[in-house]
Amino acid sequence: MATTGTELASLFLTSSRNTLFNEHWPRLKACVEPLTVDQIWWRPNEASNSVGNLILHLNGNVTQWIVSSFNRDEDKRERPAEFSAVGGLTATELLERLGVTLNEAAKVLDRLTVDELLAPYEIQGYKARGLDAVYHAVDHFGLHFGQIEYIAKILTGKDLGFYKELDKTGRAS
Repeated sequence: MATTGTELASLFLTSSRNTLFNEHWPRLKACVEPLTVDQIWWRPNEASNSVGNLILHLNGNVTQWIVSSFNRDEDKRERPAEFSAVGGLTATELLERLGVTLNEAAKVLDRLTVDELLAPYEIQGYKARGLDAVYHAVDHFGLHFGQIEYIAKILTGKDLGFYKELDKTGRAS
C-alpha cells in the first residue's frame, strides 16, 4: 500500500515534533537549569558562544524559520544581537523565553498542511520549501543543543545521564 502525501506529511511532522519537543527541548532544559548566571554567559574565548548566546540564537532561529515564516509574519529577527549579548538574563529567563517560542512553533507544526510544506518561502535570504524550513529548524536546534550539552558538561563535570538506557554495546537496554 502506497503512502499518500498527507500520510507522509503527518509522519514527517510527528517525527519533527518528537525530536524537537520530546528529545532536544527537555534535555536542553536539563543542561541549562542548574547553571549559574556566570556559567550561562561563560565563553572559552571571544570566537566562541556562551550558553546564553546559543539559547538566544535558538529562539531567533525557531521564530524566524517556523513561527514567522509559516504565519507570514514580518521577520523582526536581530541575529547579531543573539551573539553579542554578554549577560543580563538568567537560565530561568532564557528558558522561559525559548519555551514561549517553542509553544508558538508547536501550534504551527500542529496545523501545517501538505500544501504549506511544499510551498516556497524566503527565510533569512534563502529560498526554501516549508519542508526545508521545518527540517532546518529541528536540525539546527539539535546542533546547538549538542554545543550547550558539551558546555554544561565542561562547566559541571557531570554526566547528564541522557543515555543511561543504553548498555555498553550502545543498544537500548
